Amino acid sequence: MAMNIETQSINFIKPFIPTPSNLRHYKIGFLDELAPSMNIRVVLFFSQIDNPTFVTELQQSLAKTLTPFYPLAGRYIDEICTIDCNDEGVEFITAKVNIKLQDVLDNEANLKFVDQLIPTTMISGDATNPLLAIQVTMFKDGGMTLGVSVVHKIVDMSSLCTFITEWASMNREKNDQVEFAKPVFVSSTLFPGRCYKPVPVQPISDNDMSRKYIRKKYLFSESALLNMKANHHNWSKVQLVSAIIWKGLIDVDQANNNQRVSILLQAVNIRGRTKSLIPKNSCGNIWGFLATEAGNVETVEGLADRLTDNVKKTLNNISKVDHNTEEGKLMILDTFSLPNIEKPTNVVTLTSWCKFPFYEVDFGFGKASWVAPGCVPIVNTVCLIDEARGNGIEAHVLLEAKDVPCFEKALQDFFSCLDLSFSSV
Repeated sequence: MAMNIETQSINFIKPFIPTPSNLRHYKIGFLDELAPSMNIRVVLFFSQIDNPTFVTELQQSLAKTLTPFYPLAGRYIDEICTIDCNDEGVEFITAKVNIKLQDVLDNEANLKFVDQLIPTTMISGDATNPLLAIQVTMFKDGGMTLGVSVVHKIVDMSSLCTFITEWASMNREKNDQVEFAKPVFVSSTLFPGRCYKPVPVQPISDNDMSRKYIRKKYLFSESALLNMKANHHNWSKVQLVSAIIWKGLIDVDQANNNQRVSILLQAVNIRGRTKSLIPKNSCGNIWGFLATEAGNVETVEGLADRLTDNVKKTLNNISKVDHNTEEGKLMILDTFSLPNIEKPTNVVTLTSWCKFPFYEVDFGFGKASWVAPGCVPIVNTVCLIDEARGNGIEAHVLLEAKDVPCFEKALQDFFSCLDLSFSSV
């Protein structure tokens, strides 16, 4: 099935109320500075849209939502680590496609379509580039997708989810009196900038990405996860799935004749978890890293125990942080330092979007039938997200095509021992 997308329009949506001059320059914090040079990308799939004016309404409600989220409509000046909140606007693309939405949802190879439904605008040092881009794609059967791409240096996923939720509320209520969980852009106040370089990542070239790599989706049902957790009540579903995926990637590394130390990196949202309260509606990058070394552990159960213990230890440490002190700031900064390991290291980066309320988002034309992350072209990346229907977990894993059989054998071996199954696409 070929999908041909035709761009209909490109506009720039500005805040409904101009940003006052005293808010013109927003200096980013050191957690923003450390954010990888990449975009956070997500697409929401909506079934039948009967309203012929919904695009205009989305643009109008977006403008009103950008008033309190004003930094997203600005431009980033790399030389001075500052957002110029000049209201130049958010890129808003409308497009149409030659197939039905249901054709995508029913197609087992639907992952190959996902990235075409998200704006391709990427971060660069160019101060003319938008920080946020949105693409509305209309399908033949009246279905629609809403693709969002935002510069990670400006916000994290918690901030983006807050923005999408508030935009949906504004559009649904069509009322200027909508009660906002008013965003607070305070990352630079909590963690003042220190001119740090972004966390280094290992991007995959476009050529290699198209020739050698494939993104796979694995669904772990709630019943299977509950069965596996039966005798391990201290495991969370996220840590269990993380351990299963991690074990598969360790097996792939060993099958390629590497004897490397393996480390799993996880992002940790620190809102509401520190001694000095950080508001949950704080926008920007308010997160740290959690690094767990596999050591000599060779089983999923052992890896799950390690992850669980490390999460508890890290969250306990974060609960003692007073971000108002230099000691507290250094404790958060320390999470970005990998363990001091002299041997070659196989780093797996895992992000969990579980419990972010994407499936509760309602723009006034129903909730999303599916939500998918955009592909991150970085070696050994994994994204977990809630299952569309039910309480399972979808895992999106980027693999070299040649390694897929080895990875899936590791998963199959583990599930076979428990007389359970998983599904893959």
